[in-house]
Amino acid sequence: MNFLIGRKLNMSQYFDEASGEVVPLTVIHAAPMTITQVKSLESKDKYNAVQIGVGKTKKVSKSVKGHLKDLGTFAVLSEFRVSDAKAYQRGQKIDISGFKTGELVNAIGISKGRGFAGAMKRHGFHGFPMSHGHNKPRSVGSIGQRFPQHVRKGMRMAGHMGVEQVTIKNLQIVEVDAKKNLISVKGAVPGHRNGWVKIISTGKVKPLVRVEAVKEEKKKK
Repeated sequence: MNFLIGRKLNMSQYFDEASGEVVPLTVIHAAPMTITQVKSLESKDKYNAVQIGVGKTKKVSKSVKGHLKDLGTFAVLSEFRVSDAKAYQRGQKIDISGFKTGELVNAIGISKGRGFAGAMKRHGFHGFPMSHGHNKPRSVGSIGQRFPQHVRKGMRMAGHMGVEQVTIKNLQIVEVDAKKNLISVKGAVPGHRNGWVKIISTGKVKPLVRVEAVKEEKKKK
């Protein structure tokens, strides 16, 4: 299983000569990754996982400093489930050479902050009619009833939008540059520029060239 923690750099594009389409890309820089902890079924953790440390920082708590010991300090610590924990060792370095072109991956990141947003923008409400006596067409509407005489928890209303963990599944890898530690993923990845992103492989590989024969048959019919 392949996985990485990297920084979202910027977006680019890729021209597919076979289909003649321009494919949007997101370029991710995979910083040097170090295994800080290995969990297995035989240990007290009772499951197989690997903890990865990425980036540099000086400010860490005493408990984290004691946990890392001689490995140094890292800006981000994240855990990934693996099928076989015996293949990893504490202090081992990981790079992006295991990823393949055409491999399908899941991208996990923190979405951009949108500040205080109304209910229509935050939750996609349709809104009231713009006429027939409605002077606040973008308002929430009724938020309760006679019982229980208070607003229930979880009511979709205006509030802080964004800064939430978002997962986008089945993105395809277009290019892997192991020398520069860059990986290009087809489509958009959640988060702001220079934000941390987790990439986890699904184990599936598909060709980059899209088959256009089906479209041509439909045109002929």
